[in-house]
Amino acid sequence: MSLEQLRDERVFYHFEELTKIPRCSKNEEQISNYLYDFGVSLGLETHRDKAMNIIIKKPASVGYEDKPAVIIQGHMDMVCEKNETCDINFDTDPIIAEVDGDFVVARETTLGADNGIAVAMGMAILEDNSLKHPKIELLVTTDEETSMTGANNLESKYLEGTRLLNIDSEEEGVATVSCAGGERDNLKLPIVRNSTEEFVELYKITVGGLLGGHSGIDIDTGRGNANKLLGRALYTVYKDIDFRVVDIEGGSKDNAIPRLASATIAIASEDAKKLEEIIIGLNSDYKNEYTHTDSGVELSIEKTDSELNPMDEETTENIISLLILIPNGVNTLSPTIEGLVESSTNLGVVTVEGDFVVFKNAPRSALESIKEEIVDKFELLADLFGGEVIRTSSYPAWEYQEDSELKDLVLKTYKDMFGKDMVISATHGGLECGLFKEVIGDIEMISIGPDIFSPHAPGEKMSISSVRRTYDLVRQILENM
Repeated sequence: MSLEQLRDERVFYHFEELTKIPRCSKNEEQISNYLYDFGVSLGLETHRDKAMNIIIKKPASVGYEDKPAVIIQGHMDMVCEKNETCDINFDTDPIIAEVDGDFVVARETTLGADNGIAVAMGMAILEDNSLKHPKIELLVTTDEETSMTGANNLESKYLEGTRLLNIDSEEEGVATVSCAGGERDNLKLPIVRNSTEEFVELYKITVGGLLGGHSGIDIDTGRGNANKLLGRALYTVYKDIDFRVVDIEGGSKDNAIPRLASATIAIASEDAKKLEEIIIGLNSDYKNEYTHTDSGVELSIEKTDSELNPMDEETTENIISLLILIPNGVNTLSPTIEGLVESSTNLGVVTVEGDFVVFKNAPRSALESIKEEIVDKFELLADLFGGEVIRTSSYPAWEYQEDSELKDLVLKTYKDMFGKDMVISATHGGLECGLFKEVIGDIEMISIGPDIFSPHAPGEKMSISSVRRTYDLVRQILENM
């Protein structure tokens, strides 16, 4: 069943239209234009700021004119990930989504429900003139998934709302009231190459078949990180076989747990059989270790070729050492909220850029001091191995505000509608709310959303019934204001 079957419902109509528009992070001009034109077509006050954020304002309905304005917020960009066998061009092709029972799913790519569903709900609300509500300001930001550029550069002069309803959570029935802060760090290691007559056979070692996932939400699931598993494979081989790294590539987004990584190495001809035996043995170890969390893991080798000269011995050893030693995964757990990750990091991307190997990391923490401790480790490792760390972006944590009328209103509305209490939660994933506190000022915020599974990974899916309930909840919250 195609997504088109749901087009009679305006939320799903708009969501399907969004799947047709390229909107990977950093490539948002087309979707920004689309949303601007949508606001204008409704005859509503519409703004686009210097960061291509869109603000569309809808006047209050009769009886709500004296109520405070409310901001409904989501982001327009999506993480663009695909399976190795998928030939989609995210810059030109639509997302192929289908309906499977209660789910909208993209089989081979990410779906973009994170955060297209917030945008679709906002668009449906703006065009619904039967809804009772205070003044609404739909805020759709850019580049949330990489640098939060839109939130960082938001021109708050276009906004007057004192309450913000963020629809970027991925679990129905959960009200998120705080989130971790984080940043992006690139550790750059210089490369020295030289030709050699000793290492003449080239082999490509590949780690694949992993689930991947969101580096905040899924970091505690025990899933394999392809870059770290590749580093372990290279170290295991290097203990028995002298070789040189020729090329290396792993992961595609620093905020996604990498599913695929590979390295081309040069070895002496007589070591080929031993290399194969080591890889076979280690592959068996990986499958045993990840039986319950990432059973599709596969370590393989194949003979290959390259026009590049091998890297020298020191560069090879530095790469292996950094792959092993760079922090990855859960660092600390919250002492106050059971099961919540307090701090972590994700080695999301390893790639060759010119004369450097770049290790792209995404540390997160609810406490700024712990985040700085993690970054200190990156910088110490860089110093030890002759590299440097470049801090590319950061976003603050969103601290819990206990005294919040908006929170109380959302909780009461949910209880009245569904006969049960909403769960109050913090998330280790990053939300823009922390930045809004800095950019907009004193504002009450809460984050909700429908059930979305495997965001940031191919196979991402969204519950249809959950979207319906969440949309009804948002409408009722507005009316209750």
